[in-house]
Amino acid sequence: MKKLFTLLLACGIMLVYGANFNYAYAQDGSTTDSTAVEAADTPPPAADKKEAPEETFQETLKRYFIDGGWQFMGIVLVCLILGLALCIERILMLNLATTNTNKLLRNVENALEEGGVEQAKEVCKSTRGPVANIFLQGLERGDEGLDVAEKAIVSSGSVEMGKLESGLTWISLFIALAPMLGFMGTVLGMIEAFDAIEVAGDISPSLVAGGIKVALLTTVFGLIVAVILQIFYNYIVSKVDSLVNSMESASLSFIDILARFAKKS
Repeated sequence: MKKLFTLLLACGIMLVYGANFNYAYAQDGSTTDSTAVEAADTPPPAADKKEAPEETFQETLKRYFIDGGWQFMGIVLVCLILGLALCIERILMLNLATTNTNKLLRNVENALEEGGVEQAKEVCKSTRGPVANIFLQGLERGDEGLDVAEKAIVSSGSVEMGKLESGLTWISLFIALAPMLGFMGTVLGMIEAFDAIEVAGDISPSLVAGGIKVALLTTVFGLIVAVILQIFYNYIVSKVDSLVNSMESASLSFIDILARFAKKS
């Protein structure tokens, strides 16, 4: 999973810098074309009446990102990339950890009746997910008594639950950090606006507009990042809760299976 997180992070950085490069290239191309038109002796009459092309969403986002100030907008963007990489890695891991517990319980019970504990262990080893790992720990301690097996199942469940919740702390950190950085940019933008007023000795809209614009852009961008990551975070938490409930329910059924098997043997 660490390799997957690194790959997702690298892809995010490449996409961001690739978009910036394409935008810069397009800007250079448009500048060259406009220079060539101005240098022509007899420009077409329709050129003066032709409207300027509308700005695309990517270009608008790029312009607002630059106007907001790269010092804080860049840090907030890094929070977004890191947070999304962690969210995607967690979602993929949780989906891989999802197991059909009813089917697994039937397979383990049938294996115990047909081939005993060793065959049931093979079923658990060939099944992916935390539930199978919990069952395997219970089977490993089954010969020591039902109480020992139950304690092993509980301990293994705590370990598996910790694995499922791994990375959530970092996602919550980026959720809190993004708007805080945006608010910090807001404060600095207002300070810049008041500095301009102090230097000029007069209040003019043109003086304070730049600082206020920076303040608003950094705040909006930080809040957008926090909202995006919060949606993913809530989905991941609900997925973890569902898996934990499934693990607890399956563990109780598995203990009953072990108790019935112990009575038969």
